[in-house]
Amino acid sequence: MKLDRLKFSLVYCTPFFVLFSIYSENYWSFSAVVFIFMIVPFFELFTKGSTHNLSKIEEEIAKEDKMYDWLLYGLVPTQYFLLIYFLFQVSDPNLAFHYKVGASLALGMSCGILGINAAHELGHRLSWQEQLMSKMLLLTTLYMHFFIEHNRGHHKNVSTDEDPASSRFGENVYAFHLRSIWGSWWSAWHLEAEQLKRNNLSFWSIRNEMLVYQIVQALLIAAIWLAFGSSSLLFFLSGATIGILLLETVNYIEHYGLRRKKNTDRYERTLAIHSWNSNHPIGRLLLLELSRHSDHHYIAIRKYQTLRHFDESPQMPTGYPGMMLLALFPPLWFYVMHKEIYKYKQTQKGDSLA
Repeated sequence: MKLDRLKFSLVYCTPFFVLFSIYSENYWSFSAVVFIFMIVPFFELFTKGSTHNLSKIEEEIAKEDKMYDWLLYGLVPTQYFLLIYFLFQVSDPNLAFHYKVGASLALGMSCGILGINAAHELGHRLSWQEQLMSKMLLLTTLYMHFFIEHNRGHHKNVSTDEDPASSRFGENVYAFHLRSIWGSWWSAWHLEAEQLKRNNLSFWSIRNEMLVYQIVQALLIAAIWLAFGSSSLLFFLSGATIGILLLETVNYIEHYGLRRKKNTDRYERTLAIHSWNSNHPIGRLLLLELSRHSDHHYIAIRKYQTLRHFDESPQMPTGYPGMMLLALFPPLWFYVMHKEIYKYKQTQKGDSLA
C-alpha cells in the first residue's frame, strides 16, 4: 500500500514541468506541452497497464488512508503558486513573446490537470472543505459552473443526447467543444434555477451559486488586470481557455458514441459499458485514475485510489493523453474509434451503442 501511495505522487510531474516551463524564460517554456502530449503518449503506445483491482480489505485501507487525500489537497496551493508565479513572469516586458506563449500553454496544462481534474475529484467529496477546494481550483480556469453541471447534470444524463458533455457518434471534437462549453454553462444556470425554485428562493439571491460564480470570476479577472496589466490578463485568459479545452477534449473521448437505452420515459442505469476506459499506467497516475471512468460513474463518491477496472468496459487503444491528441485529427479519430466501436458491439448482447 505504501508503494501505491508513492506512485500517485507522480501526479506532481505535471506541476513540476509547468514550473520548469514558467521558470525557463526561453524555448524550454514548451516543456510541459512536450511532456504531456509527446513523451507520455509515446511511452503509452508500448504499455497496456494492469487490470488489477484492490481486494476488499485493501480498498478499505486505501479509502481511510489520509495520505491519498493530502496528495490531492496539495494540488490546491500548488496551482495557486503556479498561477501567481506565471502572472509575475508574463508581466515582465523584457521577456520574449515566444516564452510567454509557451508559459501560457504550460499554465493551460496546469489549469486542465490541476485546476479542473483535481477539482473534479474534490467536487465529488462530501465535506464542505473539499468542495470549497474544488471551487477554488475551478476559479483558476474560470470554469466554476462545472461544479454544478457536472455533479447535478452530467452524472444524471451521461451518455444520452440530453447531456451536453457526452459526445455523439460522428461528431468531431471541434463541434463538440462549441456545443459542450455553451450547453454546460446554460445547463448549470437551468439546474441552479430549478433548485432555487424548489427551495422557494429568489433567482436574484446570494444563494444562487451561478450568480456568485460569475461575480467571483469577474473579480479575479479585474484583480489580474489591475495588478498585472491587460497583456498579462490576455495570457492568463489564454491559459484558462486551454485548460477548458483540455477538459472538454477529455469529455469528448470519455463517452464518444456510447449511449444508454431509453425504456419508456427513463434511461437505463449508467453501466460499465457507457464510458471509455484506459489502464495505460502513466495517464492513470497523472490524471488520478480518471481513465477508470466507468467505476466513477457507477459510484461517483468513490475515491480515486479505489477505482476499479471492469472487463466489460470498452477500452481505448492507448492512454487518455494519446487519445486526446488523436481527437484533434477527426478523420484519424473516426477511423480508429469507429473500428473500436464496431468491434466492441460484437462483444455485447443487445445494442447499447449509438
